[in-house]
Amino acid sequence: MEMDVKPIKSRDLALIGYDQATATLEVVFRAGGVYRYQEVPESAYHALMAASSHGAHFQKYIKNQYSFLKVS
Repeated sequence: MEMDVKPIKSRDLALIGYDQATATLEVVFRAGGVYRYQEVPESAYHALMAASSHGAHFQKYIKNQYSFLKVS
């Protein structure tokens, strides 16, 4: 998996990564926990990265919209 991971400025989120080949979004939380959201369109990843509030955008558009696996 070729994950492109970027640090972000957010109260809740520390890192966001995206693998275009598998449409997998990886989210690392500041409080701990790494989650991989599956079948996330690239457009959804770009919208998250462009959002004025990454945390609010994640809560509204990603968290309950895609299936996920807790990695750690």
